[in-house]
Amino acid sequence: MHQRRQMHPMPVEAKRLLPEYDDPPVVETVLGVAFAPLTQWRLPHFGLYWTRIRNDYPKCDVQPPAPAPIEEFGGMPLPPQEFLLQVRGGLGFGGFGPPARCWYIDESGGRLIQVQNDRFLFNWRKQADQEKYPRYDAIRPAFLREWSGFCEFLRSTDIPPPQIRQWEVSYINHLEKGRGWSSFTDLSTVVRNWSPHPCGELLATPEDVSITSRYLLEGGGGRLTIELQPAVRLADAKEIIQLTLAARGKPAGQSTDDLLAGLNRGREAIVAGFDCFTTPHMHKIWGKRERQ
Repeated sequence: MHQRRQMHPMPVEAKRLLPEYDDPPVVETVLGVAFAPLTQWRLPHFGLYWTRIRNDYPKCDVQPPAPAPIEEFGGMPLPPQEFLLQVRGGLGFGGFGPPARCWYIDESGGRLIQVQNDRFLFNWRKQADQEKYPRYDAIRPAFLREWSGFCEFLRSTDIPPPQIRQWEVSYINHLEKGRGWSSFTDLSTVVRNWSPHPCGELLATPEDVSITSRYLLEGGGGRLTIELQPAVRLADAKEIIQLTLAARGKPAGQSTDDLLAGLNRGREAIVAGFDCFTTPHMHKIWGKRERQ
């Protein structure tokens, strides 16, 4: 069973106590910036940038470029994100820059910088069951350090500073089968907006469920997307529900303070949205506690 919902705006930014969890299901967080394509960026710049950060990020990998979906507001609602992929012309050396994305990975594999000519991302990735989520207050300074270093690299190579178009924050959570749920008939014990009372026997036992919900942030200029989908984790072959929350929006200006304010706004929306979307049953399993 696959379900897509275009929800009404949800006031996820009202002043409130933000919960925290002793054992949260988060396995990856991403803080990022989308900017106008750097028309002077060339393939050698990937290597030159790596020489600056190689002591901290000794591993490198090359990936296809990832689309940077820019949220638009007003008018008709946008289609689901996966249908926004576009093949842009001019991706050669004389256009928007080389069609590539580089990963720069630290020794542990848990910290990752992604760079392409219109996007900069900083990832934290959980590497072992014993590793604890380092919290946003530790991840944000690390992002800022790397973003500032990237901007300094651009200045040193006479590439104009990035014209920021959007901030973005994503949290990826793995909800393991057997920990609060055992089949998709239990979905109402995981998320609040799923009815435990299906209409008829045909719909009593879904084989799997996918949900995409999108919400405008209070005050406008931002959007929260929540995606729930079944998956099998490659690392250990465990069945999971992957719950991804992504907030994106336009910063008030081009300054670092404007960017950080946007990231804070996105993180707060994600924390509040996660709390609203999931159930007290799961909160208890994750060790929820309230804090300011």
